[in-house]
Amino acid sequence: MVKVVCWNIANRKKPWHELVKMKKQGFDVALLQEAGHVPGPLIGAFKVDDKLFWHPLGFKHLPLVVPLSDNVTVKPFRQVPVLDAVPEDGIGVSDIGTIAAAKVAPVDNPDEEFIVVSMYARWLRVHPYTGSKWITSAHSAHRIISDLAAFIGNTDTSKHRILAAGDLNMFYGSIGKGEEWERAVWSRTQDIGLAFLGPQLPHGGNPPAPGAKMVDVPDDSKNVPTYHTIKETPLEAKRQLDYAFASKGFHKQVTVRALNSPAEWGPSDHCRLKITVQTGT
Repeated sequence: MVKVVCWNIANRKKPWHELVKMKKQGFDVALLQEAGHVPGPLIGAFKVDDKLFWHPLGFKHLPLVVPLSDNVTVKPFRQVPVLDAVPEDGIGVSDIGTIAAAKVAPVDNPDEEFIVVSMYARWLRVHPYTGSKWITSAHSAHRIISDLAAFIGNTDTSKHRILAAGDLNMFYGSIGKGEEWERAVWSRTQDIGLAFLGPQLPHGGNPPAPGAKMVDVPDDSKNVPTYHTIKETPLEAKRQLDYAFASKGFHKQVTVRALNSPAEWGPSDHCRLKITVQTGT
């Protein structure tokens, strides 16, 4: 079994200290968004080679794949412009600060290697030509999907083993502004052979607290809160922005739960997703 945590840590220092605790709790890999810098006193505690990742916009929004244990080998892909000839150890990235990927293999089952991807769909303005002030994350999410598709070399989904998770800055099943663009994001992931894993009720974590109706989704939505605004507490959270996907077939080995109770939430505006990959099956 490989234990993965997915977490937007909002460029804060306290989550890194929490990750040290999670190493002791048996977590193997962290998929981070808005990672920021490793705090000085903890630099030696994490094997992070930031030279593999583009960060001309700074570290604030950087997605990272961070090893947490010696139970797995983690080999990050070096990011290169998508127009370049992509080397075997590289990944073409079309939008800076949106994706980080690595190969993960259990030490005791190296043949069960799989690819992990940390995703961050950042907010982008539409082109000035439109005369619109619309800001959307859907454009960025579509670029992420296109970059992910480079790892899919066969229409038989059993030929690829991909786990992708992160902050997409949108609502699954949205009935709000831009819902058509967002619906296309969910359908495209299915089209390239990735199963949507949620997390979703009744197995994906806790529902919103009484009176905290989920935002911009139907009343029967199975979304679970994973994000709260600066005016809210974890108990008042009513937005799901964080999701996980896995290759169809491989997804049967993967379970996802939002650690979204007030006691579990942690020191970020996003809660953690606990992702378990069963191996040795």
